[in-house]
Amino acid sequence: MPDTAQRKKISVVVPTYNQAQYLSACLDSIWFQDYPNLEIIVVADPSPDNTSEVLAQFRDAVANDTISFAAKLQDDGTISRVVAPRYHKEGRSLIIYQSEVRLGHTSAYNAGFQMATGEYCTYVASDDICHPRMLSELAIALDRGNADFVYSDMFIVDDSMRILREFRLPDYSFEASFCDWYFCGVSKLYRRSLHEQFGYYDESYTANDHECFLRFAMGGARFLHLPYVLYSVRSHEQRGVDVHSNESWEKLLNESSQLVKKAREYTSR
Repeated sequence: MPDTAQRKKISVVVPTYNQAQYLSACLDSIWFQDYPNLEIIVVADPSPDNTSEVLAQFRDAVANDTISFAAKLQDDGTISRVVAPRYHKEGRSLIIYQSEVRLGHTSAYNAGFQMATGEYCTYVASDDICHPRMLSELAIALDRGNADFVYSDMFIVDDSMRILREFRLPDYSFEASFCDWYFCGVSKLYRRSLHEQFGYYDESYTANDHECFLRFAMGGARFLHLPYVLYSVRSHEQRGVDVHSNESWEKLLNESSQLVKKAREYTSR
């Protein structure tokens, strides 16, 4: 791994509610990124499932779990083994914030980003999976200095991790990414200074990322598309609850439609 001190810190916010069965795999996919300097911030709403227990088990596993493997055949015929920590700790920090009241998705995002200290940041849905080089690939593009917000392509997968769809996004232009429809994807990394300059996620929106990233773009943020699949969005029955319920989905589509019209009005000016 590169020297931690030589790579900018990335803050990854993981808002979670009622996703206990997927949460550990999501956190593992972030922890085992090949990027050397990560701050992981979990913002957990009080859930009817065992999210609290999953988070306690994850914290304990990070601190204490070990693995072993056969390492050498000795002259006497015995096989020596190496015992090592399951989770490497260098360049990793873990913050778990468990709210006593239901914040909701957008407020959870904001709570996490307001705790973030990394120069780069993103959020990851707690039922999704980050591919191992996601953050390093996106960070390289930001490090070059010609972009403020980088996004990539993604898979849509089922519970068995079968690929249901490969989602290729357009190369960035304001028109392609905001005026046709909203095409900035889920796999993204951006400078935290964008929040300092343009504000956080608007808590009145269900289409919170669409509204926020359009605000970034209209403010002059530079966007870049990487044509690689670096993230898997998990499609499952539970996604039909809460934000993706029929009522919320209709609200989201209506909001996005209005935001597309706003983007078109912006370009016409």
